[in-house]
Amino acid sequence: MSNYTALDSSPLLNYLFYPRKDSTPAPPGSFDLFVIVEENISVSCRFYVGNNDWPWLLFFHGNGEVVSDYDHIFPFYHRQNINLVVADYRGYGSSEGNPSFSNLIADAHTIFKAVQKELPNRGLTGELWIMGRSLGSISALELASHYAQSIQGLIIESGFISVVKLIHHLGLPAAGLPLAKIEKEAQAKASQISIPALLIHGSSDTLVPFEQAEELLHFLGTPEKKLLTIYGGEHNNVMLVEIEKYFTAIRNFIYKPKS
Repeated sequence: MSNYTALDSSPLLNYLFYPRKDSTPAPPGSFDLFVIVEENISVSCRFYVGNNDWPWLLFFHGNGEVVSDYDHIFPFYHRQNINLVVADYRGYGSSEGNPSFSNLIADAHTIFKAVQKELPNRGLTGELWIMGRSLGSISALELASHYAQSIQGLIIESGFISVVKLIHHLGLPAAGLPLAKIEKEAQAKASQISIPALLIHGSSDTLVPFEQAEELLHFLGTPEKKLLTIYGGEHNNVMLVEIEKYFTAIRNFIYKPKS
């Protein structure tokens, strides 16, 4: 695991996490699972079930988002015959605790194992894929680098290879922090990823510039990798700018015949 201890004890957390509380109940046909990540602390995940046999996409959302934001988005995944489970972070939605990068990484493993256990317990047999959007790319890349035998593929939308890129791009105060070490660890982690990967990024993204997607593509160790450019797409509308292109790419990636 990457060591984010120095970041977690710095004022940067106030700039890099935007937790939002929300207790919207799960819509019909879906259910919530509260994953215990630490004593007296649980993180919420919402499962949107379309069909028992469809593949499952474990989705780590962007900053400032919560699972219920996907109550109106999951039907687009169901139209592609893909089940969706969206995970929150500590302090987001109905989750307890406070967010930090160390928790983000550690909790991703706990959530992944809980989802792996919950699906067969409910008779849900589809294969498991991982997706991270923006901040969620940290969690998704972490899991993809550790569970190649259990994850069929990785999707990153509007993401980055490490939070260091975001810190530099935003000009955040980071004097004395071991950013170069964190960046090097992130690059090494990406190079260890061997599962197929699809990157989706907007050409007009000003928060996470397109060059960061190109850098991630370069460092990914898998030979099966592709970068889909959404021309004119910005950080928070890349899905909407070319919605058919966006979801067709995801469906084709997940349903591509295995060699």
